[in-house]
Amino acid sequence: MGIGPGSPGQLTGRAREVLEQAEYIIGNDTYLDQLGPLIAGKKVITSSMGKEVERARRSIELAREAPVAMVSGGDAGIYGMAGIVLEILEHEGFDIPWEVVPGITASQAAASILGSPLSGDFATISLSDLLTPLEVIERRLHAAFSMGVPVVLYNPKSRGRPHNFALAMEIAGAYRSPSTPIGIVRNACREGEEAVITTLGEVAAVEERVDMHTTVIVGGEETRIWRNGEDVKGIITPRGYHRKYVY
Repeated sequence: MGIGPGSPGQLTGRAREVLEQAEYIIGNDTYLDQLGPLIAGKKVITSSMGKEVERARRSIELAREAPVAMVSGGDAGIYGMAGIVLEILEHEGFDIPWEVVPGITASQAAASILGSPLSGDFATISLSDLLTPLEVIERRLHAAFSMGVPVVLYNPKSRGRPHNFALAMEIAGAYRSPSTPIGIVRNACREGEEAVITTLGEVAAVEERVDMHTTVIVGGEETRIWRNGEDVKGIITPRGYHRKYVY
């Protein structure tokens, strides 16, 4: 199940039902901490980054006897735990009931804070090379930026891979103008939320704001920064209504 950005108000109704019905709650300790009193009285099993396969196996073992909620941040099916749990179920041939409960993913949360940068087609790329070779990520970045649509970058920078974000901006510069809007959102829709709106030509000046708690949205060919005089109001990517209607 996906818990969205992490604040209780961003949980779906179905996610709340699953938490109430589950006997066991299992997940990364960071996400479990965000649920707080919602999992009080449950049998809670905490895990850490890098233990995803073990966590998935444990959840399946428990689910053969009792209802289990495997917790993912954002949406469980988008860079989340749903894939590995289902892969192990498929591999082991266990015939137990399962459900993937969707949640608000980082691209949606970040976009809502910036305005409307993802009104039409867009692409998402994770810059984490823990499971995907860097050369594959580079190839995908070239393909995504060449399409002219907004690109959302997940896992943009960490202490272990501090240069991947700069590499992504370099590739973006091969296809986009320096005036291309960029939105940087940290802790979207939860405590500590911060948002910065800048441009591709000026993003290096705020690169220190980018980390693993950050989602970065690089605008497409038609994306613009909405300004009221000198006041920056947000980012808009027109869907195309202006070409069909007068408003």
